[in-house]
Amino acid sequence: MNSEQLFQQIRIKQSYLCVGLDPVREKLPAAVMSSDDHVFAFNKAIIDATAPYAVAFKPNTAFYETDGSLGWATLEKTVAYIRTKYPKMFVIADAKRGDIGNTSARYAAAFFNRLGADAVTVAPYMGADSVQPFLGFDGKWVVLLALTSNTGSADFQYIENKESLSLYKQVIQKATQWASPEQMMFVVGATHPDELGVIRQMAPEYFFLVPGVGAQGGDLDAVSNVGLNRRAGLLVNASRSILYASSGTDFAQKAAEEALMIQQQMKHQLELAKLI
Repeated sequence: MNSEQLFQQIRIKQSYLCVGLDPVREKLPAAVMSSDDHVFAFNKAIIDATAPYAVAFKPNTAFYETDGSLGWATLEKTVAYIRTKYPKMFVIADAKRGDIGNTSARYAAAFFNRLGADAVTVAPYMGADSVQPFLGFDGKWVVLLALTSNTGSADFQYIENKESLSLYKQVIQKATQWASPEQMMFVVGATHPDELGVIRQMAPEYFFLVPGVGAQGGDLDAVSNVGLNRRAGLLVNASRSILYASSGTDFAQKAAEEALMIQQQMKHQLELAKLI
């Protein structure tokens, strides 16, 4: 999927919502426990409930890898289900990979060729040769960590060089030389709206994946005000607030209601920006 196709889905659905598929077994509702694969049954219900209001799904691989081979099989089934029933949905494998070139090449093949994801999150710490192998796949994307939403982001990401340039700004400055806005997005946490505006100025045409709205307290309106560009340029992720909106038999309905509420807020922001 290219950026124009993604933008068209945003306009059609009047939404830039990305739903994080991060299932925790201990939090699964009793309604799915009779299934042979509890996690897949939960994912399937969440996907069907929220697909009308979302343009992307983002399974975090850690929540599947913890179950070993069964978990990986569930991840594959989840992505295959999205691909079959919602073929225009953008799928991000949240794996945060990044290693020496030949290892990154195998990671890329695993997530793009084997799993069938549209994008994979990548850590930039090891530099260009650890990122480049992910960029050689037509229609696939690197989602590069830039400024994350966790409190520990301050440990390294704000360290300044002798020109007083923060590390996260150095990452963006360098990475825009590696890949075009058709190949790369940046992770920018919703908990940093002021910095997000600065990053938008540094990377005006790039899409941003924005975690931290919902359970982490990020403000969707603040993010939208500074982050939207001429082709939207945002995928705002919500996970826990949607997945666990209810623990009862109505869990899917409540997930849909939460997703609809976010979509309506996004529709308003797109209207303000004259994008729909």
